[in-house]
Amino acid sequence: MQKAIQQFIPEAAVSKVFKLLENEDLIVKIKQERKTRHGDYRRFPDGRHQITVNANLNQYRFLITLIHEVAHFETYKNYGFKVKPHGKEWKYTFQRLMLPFINPDIFPNQLLPLIAQHFKSPKASSDTDVNLALALKQFDEPNNKTYIFEVPLGSTFKLYNNRVFKKGNKRTKRYECVEIATGKLYLFSPNAEVEVIN
Repeated sequence: MQKAIQQFIPEAAVSKVFKLLENEDLIVKIKQERKTRHGDYRRFPDGRHQITVNANLNQYRFLITLIHEVAHFETYKNYGFKVKPHGKEWKYTFQRLMLPFINPDIFPNQLLPLIAQHFKSPKASSDTDVNLALALKQFDEPNNKTYIFEVPLGSTFKLYNNRVFKKGNKRTKRYECVEIATGKLYLFSPNAEVEVIN
């Protein structure tokens, strides 16, 4: 497991990550890309715990996602399942686990202030932090995807499942988009990645 993970994270983070994963009941699996999540945590009835992380993430997003899921594991160990999945106990645990990694040996200088800001009160997904998501995207392999907030008003775009939408106005946080085939209105996060058609 450790050798597999080593190739997905910054070299300077390897020993710290291995220390976090020293638990015989914890399994880490690296998965092919899943469109709806970067990673997840599960507890099995036999007492084993499993973390999965997508293989297609850049090394910085992979590390943040891995620590996010380890925080779920640690939160369960310390508080059980009676707490909210992304409640104050998880936030505290995530902050505590992430703190040793927030340094210039592991993350590029341009990411550090954004990561520090994000971890004042971490969200359920780093993707909901528009500034951090955009900064992390620059380390991704090039693709033809664009964030919703970058798509011009009235433009059409498609999702990974080829559903086509037209971008509308922004509400408080999300964008109204109409599905062309059905006329139904959907709300999109500003940093949902889509492929612009025109």
